Amino acid sequence: MKISRRQLGVGIGGAALTALAARSFAEIPTGSKNEVAGYGNLIRDPNALLDLPEGFSYKVISRLGNVMDDGYVVPNAADGMGCIDLGDGKVALVRNHELRPSQIREGALREQPKAGFKSYDTHKERGYPLPGGTTTLIYDTKTHTLEREWLSLNGTIRNCSGGITPWGSWLSCEETTEKAGGDGNKDHGYVFEVPIEEGKMADPVPLKDMGRFNHEAVCVDPRTGIVYLTEDSNDSLFYRFIPNVKGELAKGGKLQALAFNKVGIIDTRRWDSDTIHMIRGEEYSVKWIDLDDVENLNDDLRIRGHKAGAAIFARGEGVIWDEDQLYFVSTSGGKAKYGQIFRYTPNPLDDGNDKAVPSGTLSLFLESNDPAFYNYGDNLCVMPNGHLMVCEDQYTAIVDNHLRGVNKDGKTYLFGRSQVQTEFAGACFSPDGQIMFVNLYAPTYTFAITGPWESVRA
Repeated sequence: MKISRRQLGVGIGGAALTALAARSFAEIPTGSKNEVAGYGNLIRDPNALLDLPEGFSYKVISRLGNVMDDGYVVPNAADGMGCIDLGDGKVALVRNHELRPSQIREGALREQPKAGFKSYDTHKERGYPLPGGTTTLIYDTKTHTLEREWLSLNGTIRNCSGGITPWGSWLSCEETTEKAGGDGNKDHGYVFEVPIEEGKMADPVPLKDMGRFNHEAVCVDPRTGIVYLTEDSNDSLFYRFIPNVKGELAKGGKLQALAFNKVGIIDTRRWDSDTIHMIRGEEYSVKWIDLDDVENLNDDLRIRGHKAGAAIFARGEGVIWDEDQLYFVSTSGGKAKYGQIFRYTPNPLDDGNDKAVPSGTLSLFLESNDPAFYNYGDNLCVMPNGHLMVCEDQYTAIVDNHLRGVNKDGKTYLFGRSQVQTEFAGACFSPDGQIMFVNLYAPTYTFAITGPWESVRA
């Protein structure tokens, strides 16, 4: 039998790229619980990958080690991902790979790169391109087939998450502040834009005006072009970037950090009983503080922001735009440190250039006091029904990570469970709302999930 390049390294029953998960009749014993019914109980996957509610099935569309159309292989550490509409039922999935300089064997290269290869940085001592970056997949949602897959950004470090833009590109974020002279030859800690040019690698140009820090994720207000950014640190800021030219981020702009107008509220983490805390569900007016020297190599941007009055968050991670508001995750925030979700509603008249225009409001949408209901949220997306889908990323000896739905009242329900000891990442939906794409982090798997999305009871 002739074996195609896409079949190399599959090894799950010999047909992982085409096999749908069959349902067994055993329900999942789990310590996790539903606050509302959601889609019902999870059913154990006999393929030992992904447990889903009855009626849902998955297809593995990509996995670690598969040979891509450019001859390189699918890298490990699949993290944030975005879905971009290409029209006629086709979408582009841009997938981050959160690889460190030492993880060359988990990257896309198994030999010397081909002519025309573009890499932001190379290893200082060994000379190979740094393995972090992105891969891009073209998927036909009508035929449910993967049409093309290639390496689209390379030479970066720990590309954690990012976000899609209204003009059809992906912003990939480095979660590092490594300086030149460490493992690499250049400074890191930036955002890179990845356009959809079929089969082509992006020019690896850091968007330095968007700051140098432990970037996590971004989202863009389609009305104003303002970019909102999260930072993965125990004392992080929540940022926004005002571009000089809407939709042309490489032309620079102004970086700001969120602060409260109400005197006394500065720390949202709720770790310290002596500070004034937000009350869940209450709206708080906010303002934005201008930041300077945003490329500073001392990794002190957030510290200087704190001193200027910017609010403190516990490990800002996923952020997603939803109609006229956005949601972002604080992974270890809250009194019990199981995580929070904040909702920011910007004033649509605030383009960031007039201090007299009110900015918007921030509210605490969810705070978990019980890991059975919600535990260490990370990436998130908006579901077709308006609920949130959150990827959990627990740090426990036995990893039991879930896909967790959150309804419009901030109540949670289980949607998926990984049987692989790793995190979920990169959840996003096709434009018609019929397919959810999601990754398992390591080893890399990318799934296309279909089912009765309209049947939620929450």
